[in-house]
Amino acid sequence: MTARRVPLAPWLAFALILVAAPCVFPSATSLTMMSLMGIMIIFALSYNILLGQTGLLSFGHAVYYGLGGFVAIHAMNAVIRNKLGVSIPVIPLVGGLAGLAFGVLFGLVSTRRAGIVFSMISLGIGELVSSSSFILRTFFGGEEGITTNRSKLTSFFGYKFGPQLEVYYLIAVWCFFCVLAMYALTRTPFGRMCNAVRENPERVEFVGYSPRMVRLIAFSFAAFFAGIAGGLAAISFEIMNAQQLGAQQSSLVLLMTYIGGVGSFTGPIVGAVIITFLQIMLSDVTSAWQLYFGLMFIAVVLFAPEGVVGWTTLHLRALRGGAARRLAPAYALIGPSLAASALGAIMIIELTNRQLAEARSEGSSMRLFGFDVDASTLPPWITAATLFAAGTVLCFRVWPRVGDAWGAVNARLHFRGD
Repeated sequence: MTARRVPLAPWLAFALILVAAPCVFPSATSLTMMSLMGIMIIFALSYNILLGQTGLLSFGHAVYYGLGGFVAIHAMNAVIRNKLGVSIPVIPLVGGLAGLAFGVLFGLVSTRRAGIVFSMISLGIGELVSSSSFILRTFFGGEEGITTNRSKLTSFFGYKFGPQLEVYYLIAVWCFFCVLAMYALTRTPFGRMCNAVRENPERVEFVGYSPRMVRLIAFSFAAFFAGIAGGLAAISFEIMNAQQLGAQQSSLVLLMTYIGGVGSFTGPIVGAVIITFLQIMLSDVTSAWQLYFGLMFIAVVLFAPEGVVGWTTLHLRALRGGAARRLAPAYALIGPSLAASALGAIMIIELTNRQLAEARSEGSSMRLFGFDVDASTLPPWITAATLFAAGTVLCFRVWPRVGDAWGAVNARLHFRGD
C-alpha cells in the first residue's frame, strides 16, 4: 500500500494546489496571473521535451504555441458563425492537433540534424513564420490580430466560461492532465531513448534506433503540447496576435526552462511560475523589466546552471546530510555583499532608465526604494556606484570561502555515501 501511495502524493498535492489557489487568491488580477501560469507551465514543459529530454535547443518553439492558438481562435469563430454544438473544453485539443501538424511538417526539416544546425533551422523557421504573420493578414489578422468571444460557444454543463474563475479551472484541468501526460512520457521507453539521443546519438544508432526519428517524434510531442498551451491562451485572452509566435515568446520559454532548471521535470514548472509572476509584477514597477530578465538569465547560467530547482536540491541534500551548518558562515559573509551589489546595480539601471525617460520629456524625478530622487543630480549616482563597486569587490574576495565551504560539504556527503 505504501509503495502505491508515495507516487500519488505529489500529484494529489499538485491537484489540491490548483483547486485551492482561487480560494487563497480570489482577486481578478490573481486569477488572470494564475491562468497564465497554468498556460506557461504546459508551454515550458513542452519545451523541456526538446531541451531537457532530447537535448535540442530550439529558438522557435513559440511557432507551435502561436499557430496552435491561431487555429484554435479561428475554430472558435467558425463554431460561433455556424452555430455548431462545440463547447470550450474541446478547443485546446484543436490547438494541440494544429501544433502537432505543424510540428511534423517543420520537424521533418529541422530534426535531420542536431546541435547548432537544429538551433539555426529552428530560428529560421521561427523568423519565417513570424514575418509571414504580417503578410498573411487573413489568417493572422495583421498587427491587430484575431479576436473572438468565448462566451458565445455552446455551454458545457451550464458553464459558458465567461467569468475568469471558470476559465482558470478549465486551464487548471488541462494543466494537470498535460503535466501528468508529459511526466508519463518521460517514464516510457521512448522517454529513455530521448535521453539516450541527448547523451550519445551514435550509440543509439549502433543499437538499431534512428536518432532522427526519435528527435522527430519528440519534436512532434513538444509541438502538440505547445499547441494546447496556445489554444488555452486563445480562450483566456480571446485574442491572438503576431507577438505570440515571435522571437520574444520563444526566448521567454527558454528563460523559464533555464531559470527553473533543465535537469529536472519540476524545473520548467517552477521557472514558469517565477517568470510569469515577475513578468506581471515587474512590468508594473519598471519599464526595464526585460533587462532584469536578461541579467537573471546570465546569473543563473553562470552561477546556478542547474536552475532554481537544482540549487534548492543541493541545499536540501546538504541539510539532510547534516552539513548545512558549514555553509552558514560563508553565506553570512557573502550575503550583505551580494545585497549591496544588487542594490547598486538596480539603482544604476533605474537611474539610467529615468535619464532616458527624461530625454522623452518625462522628467528626471522618480521614486526609488521609497525615496524621491532626481536622476539628473550627482548624489544618487555616487551612492549607486559606491554600493555596486563595494559589493562586487567584497563578493570576489569572499567567494573563495563559499567554494571552500561547498568543498567541505561535498566531501562530508561523499564520505557518508549520500
